[in-house]
Amino acid sequence: MEPQQPDVILATRTALSQASALAVQYSFSIVGALVLLCAGWLIARLLHNWAYAGLKRVHGIDETLARFFSNIIRYALLVLVFVTVLGQFGVQTASIIAALGAAGLAIGLALQGTLQNIAAGIMLLVLRPFRVGESIETSSVTGTIREIGIFATELVDSDGVYRLAPNSTLWNTPVRNFSRLPTRKHDLAISVGADQDIDDAMQRLLDIARGNDNVLKNPAPAVFISELAGDGATVTLRYWVSTPNWWATTRSMLKRVKDEFAVKPEAELQTNEDRGDDPSPLDP
Repeated sequence: MEPQQPDVILATRTALSQASALAVQYSFSIVGALVLLCAGWLIARLLHNWAYAGLKRVHGIDETLARFFSNIIRYALLVLVFVTVLGQFGVQTASIIAALGAAGLAIGLALQGTLQNIAAGIMLLVLRPFRVGESIETSSVTGTIREIGIFATELVDSDGVYRLAPNSTLWNTPVRNFSRLPTRKHDLAISVGADQDIDDAMQRLLDIARGNDNVLKNPAPAVFISELAGDGATVTLRYWVSTPNWWATTRSMLKRVKDEFAVKPEAELQTNEDRGDDPSPLDP
C-alpha cells in the first residue's frame, strides 16, 4: 500500500494545480465579464441619451418616436454586450446568435399584426397626417386625437367617448383632417320659389354673410344658383371661415338665414369638402 502514496499525493497535487489554474483563469474571466457588463451598460445608457437628444432636435420627429428608436439602440447594445460576455467563458456565440435570429423570426411571424401597427405608428409619427388635438375622419373612426402611440392612436369622438384605433387601420385608409388647414368653406343652400325675387334673395344672403365678423373677406363670400327645380331654384351662399370658428359660425349663419327668410335651408352642406357634423368633441 505504501508505494501507492506517492501516486495519490501526485494526483492530489495535480488536481489542486489544475483547480488553481482554472480558478485564476475564470476569476479573470469573471472580472472581465463584470467590467464588460458595467462598461456596456454605461455606454448603452450614454448612447440612449445621446440618440434621444439628437432625435428630439430633428424636425418632424415625435417624442414617442425618439424614445422608441433610442430604446432600440440601447437594448441592441445590451444584447451585444451579453453575447460578448458569454464569449468570455468560451461559449460558442455563433450558435447563440443563430438561436436569437430564429427566435426573432418566430416572434415576428407570431406578431405580424403588432409589427404592422408598429410600422404604421412610425409612419404616422414621421409623416404626421394628423397631430394631437386635431379632428379627423376615416372610414372606420372619427374623433379628436388625444395621443399617437407606437401601437395605437387614442381619440375622443363627438359624444365624448374614448376610442382606441390600431395604427394600421389609420395608415391604410384615407384620412380627412378637419383641423389641419387654417380656413374652411361652408355652403348654405335655400329654395327660392317662382313667386320670389331671386336677385333680392341673393343680395340678402350676401348681406348676411358680410355682416358676420367671422366670415372671411378673402376669399369673399359668393352667391349663385346651384340648382333649378320645377318653377323655383336653389340658391347657395358660399363663404369661408377660420377653422377654429367654423362650427360656431356655421350654426349662427343657419339661424340667421332661417330668421331672415322664415324658411328652413334645404341643405347645410352640399360639397365634398365640408360636413355639417363636425366630429370635434370640443365644439358645442
